[in-house]
Amino acid sequence: MHHWRSAVRALAAPVRIAIVLQLRESPRCVHELVDTLGVTQPLVSQHLRILKSAGVVRGERTGREVIYELVDDHLARIVVDAVAHAEEG
Repeated sequence: MHHWRSAVRALAAPVRIAIVLQLRESPRCVHELVDTLGVTQPLVSQHLRILKSAGVVRGERTGREVIYELVDDHLARIVVDAVAHAEEG
């Protein structure tokens, strides 16, 4: 029960929601997220740390980069539904 609380709390920031939506499309490294989201590298890294500690994403080192992916697509589907619902209203 504690895990879902951490995951939901981790999604309390718009940038983290945007990261989850990007990772739903495909695994990405930090610089790809920076380019796509238009925010700074330190900010993306900070949000990825929060998502990782909450068990939402995981990272795998590939050479000099870390490729991030979602741990479970279920949470991403909930985020997509929530965003769609918010845009309807």
